[in-house]
Amino acid sequence: MSSLCPRDFRGYIFPAKKRLVAKKLTLSIQLRFIIFTPHYLMEKRQRIKLIAFLVSSMLMISFSFYAYQIIYTPNILLEREDRLFVIRSGTSYREVLRELGEGNYVNDMVSFGFLARLKGFDKAVQPGRYMLRSNTTNLAAINALMGGRREPIKVTFTNVRLLPELYDKITKNTGVTVEEFENAIDKFISTNQDGFTQQNILCMFIPNTYQVYYNVVPEDLVERMHGEYVRFWSEERKLQASAIGLTPIEVSILASIVQAETIKQDEAPKVAGLYINRLKRDIPLQADPTLVYAAGDFAIKRVLNEHKEIESPYNTYKYAGLPPGPINMPSISNIEAVLHYVKSNFIYMCAREDFSGYHNFAVNLHDHNINATKYQQALTIEMAKGAALKRKKK
Repeated sequence: MSSLCPRDFRGYIFPAKKRLVAKKLTLSIQLRFIIFTPHYLMEKRQRIKLIAFLVSSMLMISFSFYAYQIIYTPNILLEREDRLFVIRSGTSYREVLRELGEGNYVNDMVSFGFLARLKGFDKAVQPGRYMLRSNTTNLAAINALMGGRREPIKVTFTNVRLLPELYDKITKNTGVTVEEFENAIDKFISTNQDGFTQQNILCMFIPNTYQVYYNVVPEDLVERMHGEYVRFWSEERKLQASAIGLTPIEVSILASIVQAETIKQDEAPKVAGLYINRLKRDIPLQADPTLVYAAGDFAIKRVLNEHKEIESPYNTYKYAGLPPGPINMPSISNIEAVLHYVKSNFIYMCAREDFSGYHNFAVNLHDHNINATKYQQALTIEMAKGAALKRKKK
């Protein structure tokens, strides 16, 4: 029995211990898993979140810095003077960018193009003249180009004889072509209620300097000029014209003749009074400048008898009354000279023999012939002097 007990004992006890140790080991592992695993996972997740936060922060800072540079850093005309930039009708977004780059308006085209698209400029290109300021930002330039600050242009027209001259001057700095403006004028003539025709439409244009936008529509430009005409012809001026027996258009036609007859503005009301006397007496105006206009040769210095035979409604030697239209675009001062003409009995005038630009006036043909003789004699002397001077130079 004693010999069997140890073996039995060993065979029984040792497996039990192993089972106990195994249980303790399993329990220890389970405890460690329960105790340590959540903290480990939590720390790992926190590290991932921290890394993600740092990366996103760096990206956000970089993006914010780049965005700040794109929007607020000067990028236009760096170290240059302010310049006008013109976008013509039909210009595409890509063409605008190319012209800005080639014209050295923009320093960094990448940042400008990025912000321009972000602002929608690629879909909002408007023709016009825009003032781009020196050392300004992309944002300021894009806002200006999108119509925030379109620069008006000045339209000036004076000293015009014929309509084509007017068309050239009035459309010179605009996006309107001469042909477009001419078509708009023709359309206006066919529908207006003010008595304007192809012959007298020049009377509608009051010579001055006006401001319009580059991308003005042709019809709007014509209407703008008509509006200026309506404003100029106030009730007071219309009453003054009516008192003379003339319409506003007729006043302008007469003013154009006065303007061609004298370069002395202080004499213009006196000349206007002479022609008004002739109109009232139904005497042909016999204004030499109208013959020059009828001949179509503005280089004519002296009107000859052959010019008086020209068949034209502008020949005021043949036909009494006013011609059908002005022979030039009369200035405001000459329109006022007609409205405030000097009352007199004069019906003749002749250039003074002193060549001062003034005229001698007469109430009858006899006195007029005396004045004409004085002028002719003085002119003959001056011509002789000129010929002698030429011979001397040779």
